[in-house]
Amino acid sequence: MKNRTYINELPKRVGQSATLYGWSAKARAAGKIAFITLRDGTGLCQCVMEKNDRTAPFFDTAKKLSQESSITLSGTVHADERAIGGVELRDITACEIIGPSTDYPITPKPHGVEFLFKHRHLWFRSERQHTIIRIRATLIDAIRRFFNDRGFILFDTPIFAPAVGEGTSTLFQVDYFGDPVYLAQTGQLYLEAACMAHERVYCFGPTFRAEKSKTRRHLTEFWMVEPEVAFIHLDELLQLAEDFVLSVVHRVLNDHRQDLISLGRDLAPLDQIKPPFHRIRYQDAVDTLHSDKARHLLERDLDEKSARIAALDENLKQLESRRESATKAWEQEKAAQEIQAAREERAELEEQIANIPTHVKLAAEFEWGGDLGGSDETIISRLHDRPVFVTHYPREVKAFYMRLDRADNRLVENFDMLAPEGYGEVIGGSMREEDHDILLSRIHDHALPVEAFNWYLDLRRYGTVPHGGFGLGVERTLAWLCGLKHIRETIPFPRMMGKVYP
Repeated sequence: MKNRTYINELPKRVGQSATLYGWSAKARAAGKIAFITLRDGTGLCQCVMEKNDRTAPFFDTAKKLSQESSITLSGTVHADERAIGGVELRDITACEIIGPSTDYPITPKPHGVEFLFKHRHLWFRSERQHTIIRIRATLIDAIRRFFNDRGFILFDTPIFAPAVGEGTSTLFQVDYFGDPVYLAQTGQLYLEAACMAHERVYCFGPTFRAEKSKTRRHLTEFWMVEPEVAFIHLDELLQLAEDFVLSVVHRVLNDHRQDLISLGRDLAPLDQIKPPFHRIRYQDAVDTLHSDKARHLLERDLDEKSARIAALDENLKQLESRRESATKAWEQEKAAQEIQAAREERAELEEQIANIPTHVKLAAEFEWGGDLGGSDETIISRLHDRPVFVTHYPREVKAFYMRLDRADNRLVENFDMLAPEGYGEVIGGSMREEDHDILLSRIHDHALPVEAFNWYLDLRRYGTVPHGGFGLGVERTLAWLCGLKHIRETIPFPRMMGKVYP
């Protein structure tokens, strides 16, 4: 559009004229003044329109502007520290409705989660969702920049895979011209071939896990970045992962500090993300789960959550009374929103309290040789103030390609990186088994078809080297950085069990 100004450019144009294009987030009138909050792709701006000879042709239409109507407004930029972004558009000279909006379904009143996800294609327009998706874009850019700036080569791996990369129970099988293939769980096996040519490579794209889980941490389709490096050892791989996480955390904090605050994120824990990260072995994790520290943490949770429910119950009584006595529509609406939020928080707390005895039992009875579950990871991560690497898991619970620990062949040279504050695993990685005969034996141990992995074994036949890599899930990382309770808000169109609309 000619002569268009974006909202995020307005602070540099104070005193100048500007023409904005966008959508009406809300509009209200007070006598001969109309207030329109305009939203474009870069932010929000309050536009103040006074009724005068110039605005008379469109004033009555503007003051009744419906939510999400697309419009263009021209006026003068004024500084106002009380306004959104510190500026307003005043002295309006032109207003044109481009596309009207009638009965927009996502009104300012409270809506349940199911309703909002049914209207996900429209929910993006809300300030909270708008902010999350913009932070996601920055996170993805930070990920790419980290690897590109360090000489890694982007290597695109296939989504259709003829062989399993992770557990066979989480595969999506599809028909490929009469033959069964699987949606990729990881690009790692193909990256190993790439790193033998380019040494430092990464892939970045969607991955799929048919895991029948409805927890707040799981999606069936998610995005993952996976670097793979030749001529590397486990300590160096851990350092790469640490440098990587530090880089993306600092970028998001630098670019979106105010956005994170607007989401209600406590920034203090993110500001604590400094080197070195904690490093413990699997055995240390088992000991932690059996410790008094773990039990006391969960007992304190029970007391604090119970006290919070009691406080919410008292607050709900006051809110209900306030709503009933309110005489203005906006007061009733505000009370209704607060009631909805309080009820949702209470329901979530009740569910968490119901699960605490199970988590206490699982931690106390955790046996060496088992894989860490979500509640186990939560306990361990909450007992550390920074990310923690858990290394050297039992071989039986990890993938066939992970390198056996030469000092103790019960273990593999792998790691998970757990984010603090209970967000759990955001990175999983390992050294890869470079010995042909050991790898072949591991393929047999996992009852996998050798013929499907002949090409993979070739990588050990022709110039094998120590190599390793890891995968970071974008959505889990974004949930951690934004302080979100559920991963479903972190991806434009979440795919979960039973949820594929829109």
